[in-house]
Amino acid sequence: MTSLAPEHTVAAGLPRERGGWWHNFVCPVHGTELSPEGIPGPVPPAGGVRCPHGCRVDSEPVRGAWLVLSHQAWARRIRVLAHRAARTGSDADRDEAVALLAAYAEVYAEVAGGGEHERAQDWMLRGRLFHQALTDAIWSVSIGHAVWSLAEAAPERAADLRPVLPVLDATAEAARAARDRLVGEGRFTSNYTAWLNAAGRVCARAAALVRAGDDAEEAAAPSSLDDDEWLAGEHGQLAHVLAATTRGGWEWEASTYYHGFVLRAYLLSLRGTDPATLPPAARDRLVAMVDVLAGLATDDGILPAVHDGPYTRPALALEWTELCALADGFVADAGLAAVAARAREEASGPETRAGDPLEDELRSLPGGWFAGVPLAVARPARPAVSVDEEVGIAVVRAAGIHAVLDHGPHGAGHGHHDKLALHLYGQRTPWQPDPGQVPYGHPAWRDHYASAAAHPCVRVDDGDPAEATGRLLDRDERSLTVEVRGDATSWYDGVRALRRLVAGDGYLLDVVAATADRPRRLTLGLRPDVPLAVRLDGDVVRTAWDGAERLDGVHAARAAGPDGPVPVRAVVRPGPGPADDPQRERAHVDWTAHDATSALWVSVYRTGAAAGDVPEGGVELAVDAAEIRVRRADGTVDVHRLPREATHD
Repeated sequence: MTSLAPEHTVAAGLPRERGGWWHNFVCPVHGTELSPEGIPGPVPPAGGVRCPHGCRVDSEPVRGAWLVLSHQAWARRIRVLAHRAARTGSDADRDEAVALLAAYAEVYAEVAGGGEHERAQDWMLRGRLFHQALTDAIWSVSIGHAVWSLAEAAPERAADLRPVLPVLDATAEAARAARDRLVGEGRFTSNYTAWLNAAGRVCARAAALVRAGDDAEEAAAPSSLDDDEWLAGEHGQLAHVLAATTRGGWEWEASTYYHGFVLRAYLLSLRGTDPATLPPAARDRLVAMVDVLAGLATDDGILPAVHDGPYTRPALALEWTELCALADGFVADAGLAAVAARAREEASGPETRAGDPLEDELRSLPGGWFAGVPLAVARPARPAVSVDEEVGIAVVRAAGIHAVLDHGPHGAGHGHHDKLALHLYGQRTPWQPDPGQVPYGHPAWRDHYASAAAHPCVRVDDGDPAEATGRLLDRDERSLTVEVRGDATSWYDGVRALRRLVAGDGYLLDVVAATADRPRRLTLGLRPDVPLAVRLDGDVVRTAWDGAERLDGVHAARAAGPDGPVPVRAVVRPGPGPADDPQRERAHVDWTAHDATSALWVSVYRTGAAAGDVPEGGVELAVDAAEIRVRRADGTVDVHRLPREATHD
C-alpha cells in the first residue's frame, strides 16, 4: 500500500485560507488547466502556478482555485487515513487522521465561522469555506466519512473526535440551508442537491457516532430508512434520484461528467444501507445509472465526455476509480471494470499521486460500504443500437466502431450546440471524440467548446444555433434516424437536418441530410483527435484515421440550390484539439455547400484489416434510385435506401 509522504503528515501543512472557485484553475493565455504542484499543501507556489505551456500565473482567482484543490486533496488524504485505520487498526494512521481533523476544526472556525464567503460571484450558491456551497459539500463529505470510519471502528475512542463536531454540525446546517434555497427557487433537480444531501446525511451520521461515545441514546442511528430525512425525506436523496434522472437512468443534463458526479454523491450518501431494502423505484434507477456508464463506455473503458465535463483530467480519473468501487458494491457485475482500469492509467501521470489508495480502501472497508450484498441484476446482451430517447443519446456499435450520436435536449447550462454530432471511438482510440470542456473560468475557450464549430455536426452559415431538441424518427436492431428542426426560436431558423446510422456488415454507414427554406451555407464537420489523412479520389474523399486502431472512411456528398446542383467542397484546416489542451493542433475538415437549399453527405467507415474490404470507388450514390450502394470485398453490394427527406435534388 502506498504510504503518505512525510511532508504531508503534519497539520501545519493544511491551508489556512478560504478557497475560491476551482474553475479558475486555468491558464488565461492557453486555456489549459494549471499544474497541481504543491497540492496538498498550505500555500500556492511562490511566483505563481505553472501552465503546461510555460506560463506562471499568479492572480487572486488562481490562488483561490489552488486553495480549493488543496483543501479537497487534504480531505481525501484524511479519508484514506481513516479508512485504512478502520481496516488495519493502525494507531499511527488513526492518530494522524485525528490530528488533521482537529486542525481542520481550528481552520474552519478561524476562516469560515463568519458565514458565507463574501467573494463569491452573485450567481453562486454561496459557501462558507469556499465560494460555492457545492464545494463545501464535496469537502465535507470526505471529512464526514473520515470521522464516520474512525468513530465506527473504535467507538470507545470517539471522544478524541469531539473537536470536529462543530464542523460536522455547521456543514450539515449549511447543506440544509443551501438545499432549502434551491428548492425555494424551483431548482431541486440541480446536481448541487445530490451533494448537499450527501453532506447532510454523512455529517449528521458521523456526528451521531461521535456523540454516541458519551450518550448512545442521544445519538442513536435512525431506526429505519424512513427515519432518515436526508435520504427518504421529501427533498432527500431518494426523491432526487427519481426527479433528476430519466427513466433510462441518465442524469437529466445528459453530461457524462455530471452523471457520474451525482451518482457518486448518491452512493457515498448510502453508506451503511442495504441496497435490497431501498424503495424499488429508486433502487432500480440507481442500477440504471450504473448501466448508463457501462453502456456508454467503449470496450476498453473510454467514457465519451458528452456535454460539459473535462475531456481527460487525472484528478477526475481518481473520482471515476472511486465511483467504480462504489458501484461494484451496489450492483453485481456493474460492467465498469474497463472504465476503472483506464481511469487508473489516466490518474498515474507524473503530476498525480500514482497508486492513490482510496479505491483499494473502499473495496476492503470492514463490513463493506453497503450493509448488504451487491444487487444481482439480469442484463440482456448489449445491443448494436441503444437509445435514451429522453436525453437523446444513442450508441451504435458496428465492426469495432463505437459511435455516439447526440440529438436530444440542449442540457441547460451544461449543454453544447452539438445537435446531430457523431463521435467515433475504437476500443482504445478516440478517433473523433466529444471534445469536452475547459474549466469554466476561461470564457473564450468555454464558448468555443460549447459551440457547433467544435463538434462534428451540421452548421449553418458558420454560426451557432439556438438551443434545440432533436427527436428520434425511427430505429431498429441495426439502425436509427434522428432529426432536428429549426424555427425562429429553435436551432437554425428554417433549416431541418437528419442523421441516419446503420450498423452494416463490417462497416458503419452515416447519412446526413439538411434542407433550408432559403439559400444558406450548409456545412458538415469532422473533428478528429488523431492524425488524419484526407485524399480526394475522383468523386469521393477518403480519410485515414491513425491511432492504436486504424479507421478508414469513404465520403461522398451532393447539394442543390434554387438553380440546380451546387458543389460540396471538403476543406482541411488546422484547428484545436479537445479541451484538455486547446493548443493541441488537429486537422479539421468541413464539407461545405454555399447558397444551398439542400445537402447530402454519406460516409462509410471501416476499421483495421476490414478497411481494405472497401475498394476504390466502394461507395456509389444512385440519385435517381434514391439509394446508396456499398460494394464489399467479395463483390457483393449492400443497398441502402436514402431517407425520404434526403432524396430532394
